[in-house]
Amino acid sequence: MKAADKPLRRAPAKGSKPRELKQERAVRTREQVLSAAATAFAERGFPAVTMLDVAELTGMTKGAVYFHYANKEALAVAVAEEFYQRLPLITEKVRKAGLPPVQAVAELLHRTAAAFRDDTIIQAGARLQIESSLIDATLPRPFDGFTESITELLGEAKEAGELPASCNPEVLGRVLVAAFFGMQHISWRLNNRADLTTRVEEIIEAALPQIKKPAHEAS
Repeated sequence: MKAADKPLRRAPAKGSKPRELKQERAVRTREQVLSAAATAFAERGFPAVTMLDVAELTGMTKGAVYFHYANKEALAVAVAEEFYQRLPLITEKVRKAGLPPVQAVAELLHRTAAAFRDDTIIQAGARLQIESSLIDATLPRPFDGFTESITELLGEAKEAGELPASCNPEVLGRVLVAAFFGMQHISWRLNNRADLTTRVEEIIEAALPQIKKPAHEAS
């Protein structure tokens, strides 16, 4: 084959790697800004936080923060959305553990309590929901997904004979979710959530007495 007849190999597009690196840096920067905003919102609340506060926590300029998020409201929405993306991940891990349904409910409550105690994004998301009337933006609708997860497990528990035939999984699910979120709020205000897992144990013992000692694993 003549040299002129050989198929030409297309050279890699110039600048493709720099573009990829730039995109990766942008993603990391957004995550850094989101983490800083969550820290600020969790500790001080939405009204008291400024974009400058977030910039100072990241070590960036205020302009760099504005480049990724148009305003404080956009940051609040992003943090709240991340909060509601993390809760289903906890449910998924519990599901994968293969526990009996009632045991899985207890484990889900325990792991969620540990996340509220330890995860700044979740702490910030919970506080932002409380302060939603002060935020000029629409936050995700609260509680629905978590209530659905609890109710599904309770329904499975009833089918498996782990709950009395008279038990209504939807009602018990709403009661457990209300108790959990009320308890985490009390624990936050009184003890910075340090005693939250103990308080959640009280909920489980009162609402699901058939569980003597839930198999809690550290999340």
